[in-house]
Amino acid sequence: MLSEQQLVEIEKRCNSGTKGPWKAYIEGENHTSGSHFIMTGIDNERGEDLEIDGALIEDYIFIANAKQDVIQLIQEIRRLKALVGE
Repeated sequence: MLSEQQLVEIEKRCNSGTKGPWKAYIEGENHTSGSHFIMTGIDNERGEDLEIDGALIEDYIFIANAKQDVIQLIQEIRRLKALVGE
């Protein structure tokens, strides 16, 4: 079972990276020119796009979604722990 300290450390790593949300842009799927990339941030708070040499399309999608998914998973773990009274 993950301790609260472990959750805090995971959350800190997630929040210390490039600002989210992240979204995968796949050539020919949701944009039409250039290469695959991960867009970071939104609107006025856009960060640098991330490009990954040798990554599969599925890697781009997984990595982009992990930025948001990890935070949601941490929140759900904490909610469930509160329900069982840990």
